Amino acid sequence: MKAVILSGGLGSRLKPFTEVIPKPLLPIGEKAVLEIQIEHLKNNGFDHIFLATNYKSEYIENFFGNGSKYGVKLSISKEEKPLGTAGPVKLLQNQLNNEPFLVMNGDILTLLPYRKLYEFACSKETLLTIATKDIYTPFQFGNIHTEGDFVTGIEEKPNIKTTILAGIYIFKPEILNLIPDNTMYGMDKLIIDMLERRLPISHYPIQEYWLDIGQVGDYEKAQEIYKEHFK
Repeated sequence: MKAVILSGGLGSRLKPFTEVIPKPLLPIGEKAVLEIQIEHLKNNGFDHIFLATNYKSEYIENFFGNGSKYGVKLSISKEEKPLGTAGPVKLLQNQLNNEPFLVMNGDILTLLPYRKLYEFACSKETLLTIATKDIYTPFQFGNIHTEGDFVTGIEEKPNIKTTILAGIYIFKPEILNLIPDNTMYGMDKLIIDMLERRLPISHYPIQEYWLDIGQVGDYEKAQEIYKEHFK
């Protein structure tokens, strides 16, 4: 099975850490973020992994080599200009044209069993399956219920549920025909375009641990949870 890890982000929100090394190589405990991702993919049956790079690509190439030390085949695909989150996958169309494949952001840590996601996606008559995660955020005010001029109840600082795009996807090869060549094109635009064309999209809810290392606070949290979840 094949997977693409989007590893070309600038990591602007993680400065100053990313001024020296690219975000996917930031250390979490004893390993780099990408190492944790690659090992988890390998444990779920993915044996050919493409690293879609841009910023400081040579650091990533030198760090991982051909992937033999991780028991997988690693291929580097470097974009010559920023192409967003879906555009870099289009560059790999010739190598990804024969079976469904996984795509994920290079700053995600999760215990999601990728094989189950893959099998779920293959069972659906959809070109795209997105992984989603329910996030509960405490609301800072009490929620008052009223009827006419009277108060009927109060809900003290309820949690607000948001279902988010978790940055992990299963593509079927035909979907690549929807992505324009050599163009800045994001996953959100792909989803919008598919919905406008009435092309069905399936979703797989993540029940397991999930963390997006997008900001300094998230990176610090990842350091704290490494021993519990990923060591």
